[in-house]
Amino acid sequence: MQWRDDQPIYRQLYDRMITLILRGQLAAGDALPSVRQVSADFKINHLTVAKAYQGLVEEGLVEKRRGMGMYVLSGAREALMTREREQFMQSLPALVERGASVGVDVETLVQALRQLNKGESK
Repeated sequence: MQWRDDQPIYRQLYDRMITLILRGQLAAGDALPSVRQVSADFKINHLTVAKAYQGLVEEGLVEKRRGMGMYVLSGAREALMTREREQFMQSLPALVERGASVGVDVETLVQALRQLNKGESK
């Protein structure tokens, strides 16, 4: 994994874990890789990994089982899907406004989205 300079590493790792849960690659009941393992694999400080994992715990997405590690909670994916959908929908007015400011009307934007969707369904 390549770390970007625009965000702290713990935040990028947190986002990566969110993506894995959303994609179903980490399902309810699955163990997250251990803090030590992630720290060694990515050559980052274990406190950085712990901070990313703590964010997941605070959001109610994973639970810490003493002596066993971190596990994805039941309903975590669904909660994330709901949250991400809401955030996406809230971002649409800004997208439409930005489009209008550069001469792209809503119909053109919809057509572009449909074209993108056709490309992904192949």
